[in-house]
Amino acid sequence: MTGRIVVGYTATDAGADAVALGTRLAAASGSELDLVLVLPGDDRSVITPPDAGYDSHLRARAAEWLGDASAMVADAVPRRTHVRYGDSFAAGLLTAAGELGASHIVVGAANGGLRGRHRLGTVATELLHSSDVPVVLAPEGSRRVDPGLGITRVTVALGTRPGADVLLDEAVALATITRSELRLVSLVTVDLPAGVDTGVIRIVGAAHAEEVLAKARDLLPPDIASEAVVAEGDSIEDAVSHLGWEPGEIAVVGSSRLAQPRRLFLGSTAAKMLHELPVPMIVVPRTRTHDSARGQLTSESGSR
Repeated sequence: MTGRIVVGYTATDAGADAVALGTRLAAASGSELDLVLVLPGDDRSVITPPDAGYDSHLRARAAEWLGDASAMVADAVPRRTHVRYGDSFAAGLLTAAGELGASHIVVGAANGGLRGRHRLGTVATELLHSSDVPVVLAPEGSRRVDPGLGITRVTVALGTRPGADVLLDEAVALATITRSELRLVSLVTVDLPAGVDTGVIRIVGAAHAEEVLAKARDLLPPDIASEAVVAEGDSIEDAVSHLGWEPGEIAVVGSSRLAQPRRLFLGSTAAKMLHELPVPMIVVPRTRTHDSARGQLTSESGSR
């Protein structure tokens, strides 16, 4: 049994970016792709013509757009297209993800972002405050990435705050099913108060990196490579900018502690990383369980 990945599609460059990233993720994980286009619900704005002819025309156009999106997907990836209605695009995606049992929701960056960078639009922002499944953010230009790259490495940013184990489980599950290298980035030194002795910073960072690497290796298959590095810099942004990033890489971060159980809320650390990351980011709900992380994305075989 394979997982399901929902892609929020619009007939824009951002929509094409989302389809491209969703395709790579689906191909690498053996998942099915659900391309979802959301139209306004019954309570749409009064400026929208309410007549049946207009509605019929809109549905026909939606079908055409989804046909274009489906044509972007590699032949080997199973996909379905869906037209849904909702009070907002994000609300429609969340409903579809729930009904389809999706493991992830993929959306593109807002228009006007720099190539290879993230710029949150209304849909992504709403999802990052309400989703109960991980949200995958495709940076501008994802449609230009070689689809044959798949997912080459999974990087997870870990501190010592509550929720780190959930985040590690998600990253391990993703690296396992995509057969990707796992890189663990310890943020503990960046989280330390200003003025801490440099020697103490090095010791604390090294100890934390070794601890999380040992946990990851206990969970990973023996043929999946893993490494741990200590983030270095005066700030989160500085630390992220000094890390090397591969074109086929994906970063995994956790939701804020302010989030409600099983919901997302983009915290300050993730928001700061977002501005510097040149690769896609997956934001994981705060109380997503170990079984959810492994069960929703992975297939029964655990390999491609």
